[in-house]
Amino acid sequence: MATNSKELKVTLKRSLAKRLAGHKACVSGLGLRRIGQTVTVKDTAENRGMINKVSYLLAVEES
Repeated sequence: MATNSKELKVTLKRSLAKRLAGHKACVSGLGLRRIGQTVTVKDTAENRGMINKVSYLLAVEES
């Protein structure tokens, strides 16, 4: 088992109002519900893809 599993801190910075359904689904898939909320997700290809799709709504920090 790899011990180098990195995590990302993701914060929702902008509103989901009037966004595409797919973009709302990506934000929801990351576990974000409200502006200012921060979650920690694993640094996987799937999560990176969702983050890249809605990067204009998020702030991301590596931890």
